[in-house]
This record gives sequence, C-alpha cells and structure tokens, in this order.
Amino acid sequence: MKHLIVALGCLAALQAAVVGEPDTKPNVVIIFMDDVGYGDIGPFGSKANRTPNLDRMAAEGMKLTSFYAAPVCSASRAQLMTGCYFKRVSIAGALFPVSPTGLNPEERTIAELLKEQGYSTMMAGKWHLGDQPEFLPTRQGFDHYFGIPYSNDMGAPAKPPKQTPGSKNPVRPPLPLLREEKVVEAPPEQRTLTARFTEEAVQFISASKDRPFFLYLAHIATHVPLEPGEAFRGKSANGLYGDWVEEADWSVGRVLDTLRDLKLDRNTLVIFTSDNGPWLSKGKNAGVATPLRGGKFSCWEGGVRVPALAWWPGRIPAGTVSDAIASEMDLLPTAVGLAGGRLPADRRIDGKDLWPLLSGRSQESPHDALFYWDGHWLAAVRSGEWKLQIRPQKEAEHEKAGKHVNVYAIKEFTPRLYHLKNDPGETTDLAERHPDVVKRLEKLIGPMADDLGLKGDKAPGIRPVGRVSKPVPLLAPADHLGG
Repeated sequence: MKHLIVALGCLAALQAAVVGEPDTKPNVVIIFMDDVGYGDIGPFGSKANRTPNLDRMAAEGMKLTSFYAAPVCSASRAQLMTGCYFKRVSIAGALFPVSPTGLNPEERTIAELLKEQGYSTMMAGKWHLGDQPEFLPTRQGFDHYFGIPYSNDMGAPAKPPKQTPGSKNPVRPPLPLLREEKVVEAPPEQRTLTARFTEEAVQFISASKDRPFFLYLAHIATHVPLEPGEAFRGKSANGLYGDWVEEADWSVGRVLDTLRDLKLDRNTLVIFTSDNGPWLSKGKNAGVATPLRGGKFSCWEGGVRVPALAWWPGRIPAGTVSDAIASEMDLLPTAVGLAGGRLPADRRIDGKDLWPLLSGRSQESPHDALFYWDGHWLAAVRSGEWKLQIRPQKEAEHEKAGKHVNVYAIKEFTPRLYHLKNDPGETTDLAERHPDVVKRLEKLIGPMADDLGLKGDKAPGIRPVGRVSKPVPLLAPADHLGG
C-alpha cells in the first residue's frame, strides 16, 4: 500500500507538471496580426498560404476556433490592452493621426499589471491607441517600444493637399517610426518593418531570459498597403497578400525558435491571433474568412471571429482544439493570473481567465455570453452555439464589391437567430423556429444594455477616453527644422 501511495503521488506530481499551475512566473508573448482572416492560415484551412511555423504551433498547442476580437483596429487593441469591451473604455473605431483622443492613461493595461509583478515589458509594431505622448506605449506600461503609432496607410500622401487656413483637419505627417517616444524615421521603408519588428522581439527575448517578460509583437501585416519584405516578395502562390502571410509565418518561427534555443519554451505562453477579420473590399489585397460570413467593420462572424493559437509546451496539451467561446479580452486576466497578480478591484474587467480551458482542465467557456459591438451600438449576443443578431450589418457581398449599405438608416429590424455550430456562415435565420432561444438571449442582453447602453455613448458602465487639448503631429527632428 505504501508503494502504491508513493506511485500515485509521483503520478499526480507528473500530471501537475504537465497541465497544472506554473511553478514560476511564465513569460507571455502575444503576436497580433492586422486584418488576417479566419481562413488565412494553414491551421484554419488555408490552402492558398503556406504557414509551416503556424502549422507546427497548432500541432504543439491548442487551436481556438471561437476566439473573438472587435470589428476594427483601435477598438480591438483597446480590448486586448484593457481586458474590457471597447465600448467600456470609449474607443469604438480607428484612431487617426493627430487625434486628441487615445487610451486613457487611467486604464490599467496588461503591460502595467504584469510590470507590477516584476515583468520586463516590450512592444514592437503597431500601437494605434493614440499618437500623442500621453497615450504612447511607454506611458501605458511598456519599458520599451519600437513601432508605428497607427496604421501603415495613415501617413501623409505622396502629394499632400494644401492646408486651408483654419482647417480642422490638419495635413497628416509622414508615417513615423518610433523608438520609445522619439521619431527615428519618417517615413520608414515599410518592406523592412516585419523583419525589423521581429529582430527587436528576438533581441528583447534574449536580453530578458533571466527574468519574466511580456512581449507584444503587433505586426502591420496584412493591412494595406501590402508591403512584404524583399525575401518573400513574389514567392507565394497568392500574390502580395500570400507573400506577407508567409513572411509573418517566418516571424512566428523566429520567435518560437528563439524560445526553444534559450530553453524558455517550457515557461512561456505564446498567443497568436488577429485584430479583426479581412478587409474584403480590398479584393485580391485582402484575406478570407472562410467559412464565415462577412469581414472587417462588421459583426458578422467573419468580422470578429479570428484565428487564434495558444502554445506552451508541457502546459497546453498538444494538438488540441477548443470551440469554447473566448476573446482577446481574456488574455489580460489569464496572463495576470498566471503571473500571480490580481485584477484591479476598482473597475469592471469583462475578460475571463482562460487558463482552465488552455490547460485542458475544462472544456467550458468562462463566458455565459459574449456581446458584439458595432461602434457604439450593441449588435448581437452569442451564448453557447447560438447567436442573436439585433442590429443589421453590412452584407458580405456589398463589402466584396466595395459598395456600402447605410445600415444605420434602417429603422426596422427583426432579430435574427443563427446556430453557429451548424451554420457558421450565418445563412439561415432560425428565430421563428426557436422563439424560446430568442427569448433567452434577449434576457442576456438586458443587463448589458443597462451597463453599457444599447446605443450612444452615455451609460453608467462607460469610462472616459483619454483626451488632450492641443494634439501635435509626431515629427522627426529634421521635420521640425524644415528638413
């Protein structure tokens, strides 16, 4: 009996080592893509783009097939950084250069909360949560930053228009590349940025190997204009878009190989995902959301359900798939919990801890319901396999053609019910067949409507956006001198 007890104890210890709680604070790496669609990588069915490193990541980790972001850039990044619905933190769309608004410095970001637990923090890539100094990553918990403050298509045009005296829309500055808070190039050669962001990430990992670290690698790929590096340009079978997806896959491989080489892989959680679905109106310069409907800017599944992979050898069971509802908002509470920290008690956080799901100890989503926001409007709710759409969305066929329907002008809309497991393309409205399900989901909407409102920007649960009185353009020193 004594030998049996010892044997069982050893077995329990072995199991804990595989899927239990970490013994030390784990490193956390988030690789965030831009406009990469649900069907754009191998693990999610792509035959057009070669992604061997992501294929291996999925084989060694977990594929999350019901992972949600926001419909557009800044809103999605706000959710990732704060663990909250973008409506709660008042960033509902895409911020433009020289905007007076940005992520409120009073928000507690994932970087700040991990820094409090002794983490070294670094961001490389696209920020897009405000370009004023008060809003930059180095003011939001990151020790180091190397990247661009907004989208790669938001720099000054080749032939800037003449500025009209008194105009409220200042001419955009050249696209700035920052190190910490200083513009080091304006504009940078975009074809070099994927490789440069990757090398910065690898150098940070190497320099931080002896202490816990948080790395946020936010690529500009595959946002237009498409700018794959020269080593990848023309090499794929899917045009410039495929070239850039394959370069991004190379980047993922560089990060994972660095972790393996430094023997950090067994103590590092890596998440790969995208900020929203594909920009369908860009045609051949856009990705795909197959088999989902719609794309970026919409709350159809193709706009907000994104590819996601979780990797941590020895902790996350290899080759597993979860269709449980999860979100980019969940990364903050998951990372903070693994680091031994606590969530702020003075504010509401909408994200949930995913570690029971990722570790294989649970098959259930931590969310009873997940809500879809279209700007300031509550658009839909998902609970289990059901989704109730309560607001009209842009139709995928119009988006593909580059035509837009003013859904805000539609006065009457009957809620539509979709069974996402059987109908991921949202083709068949089942509301009339299942009025009981409609009623149940409508009850879920009530408390959220009381908290953040059904529309508009005034509700008790909404926190203020960050704001400066006189925004100024980010310029390189030579630009200030007229050079």
